[in-house]
Amino acid sequence: QVQLVESGGGLVQPGGSLRLSCEASGSRFSFFVMGWYRQPPGKQRDVVATITSGGRTNYVDSVKGRFTISTDNAKNTVYLQMNSLKPEDTAVYYCNFVSLTYGNYWGQGTQVTVSS
Repeated sequence: QVQLVESGGGLVQPGGSLRLSCEASGSRFSFFVMGWYRQPPGKQRDVVATITSGGRTNYVDSVKGRFTISTDNAKNTVYLQMNSLKPEDTAVYYCNFVSLTYGNYWGQGTQVTVSS
């Protein structure tokens, strides 16, 4: 069983920054993929960025150059640094953890609102 605890959401003005964190409980994990997804109001949940245990990253085109995903494997934590935020980034952001050993898990979601 893996539990994901997210933090770092909030209200920010356009052009501002936020950093989301997601800590996975349990032993130190190997061979996983962690990611951030978001769900804007009235829309489906879509991937924002992913990172493998080996450090390979992928981003949706709309956040490239603005968002950075990273991990601290010693802390079982994944981060999403979000810069130059836009109103269209407003959504509930969800952390995701996938491994062959443990399965597929989601965090509870954290609200990010970009508004002046």
